[in-house]
Amino acid sequence: MALVDKLIQKGYLKTPEIIEAFRQIKRLDFLPASMAEGNETLQELAELDEALPIGWGQTISQPLVVAFMLELLEPKGGEKILDIGSGSGWTTALLAYLVGQGGRVIAMEIIPELAEFSKANVAKYNFIKGGVVEVIRGDGSKGYPQEAPFDKILSSASALKIPQAWQEQVKPGGKIVSPIKESIWLLEKTSDSQFKKQEFPGFLFVPLQTTSR
Repeated sequence: MALVDKLIQKGYLKTPEIIEAFRQIKRLDFLPASMAEGNETLQELAELDEALPIGWGQTISQPLVVAFMLELLEPKGGEKILDIGSGSGWTTALLAYLVGQGGRVIAMEIIPELAEFSKANVAKYNFIKGGVVEVIRGDGSKGYPQEAPFDKILSSASALKIPQAWQEQVKPGGKIVSPIKESIWLLEKTSDSQFKKQEFPGFLFVPLQTTSR
């Protein structure tokens, strides 16, 4: 059974639009070619439901986790979303597919080489040329005030707490989905300074890298 079908069967993929994004945006296109040096091909690796190393101490997230987070975030057409820790660009491209031509995804990656890798991978789907995605090399913990406010914010790296910048830069009625330590948190902004919060424990992520020392 194909990976997407397994995620549907297990109940992690539910929303038709998100299922379609997973079918159209191939994880294979976001893996480093050097990973195929072992016994398994890139195609075989792409179908594994596990996080995989992409270099510089970072990973492409486990598909189950990406599905779970996107289902919590509920990206919609026309929205502007901040994607923190774009890594190889897979989550960025999934978001771009979901927001569509009328939407925007600002992807932030602090590691210069990964920012370029992400940009090259996302470009395979015309999202950059089409103006849907912009990849920014920078400290995602500070958000991106130049484009704020955002409808939604997604982080693929674990922080010790939700940065104040994200809380300020998401619109009232908007959502933040982010790992904090070993839990995924959903924050829904109910007013200018109030959030409804839900915790989903039992996950592992790479730590959020910042320029702070």
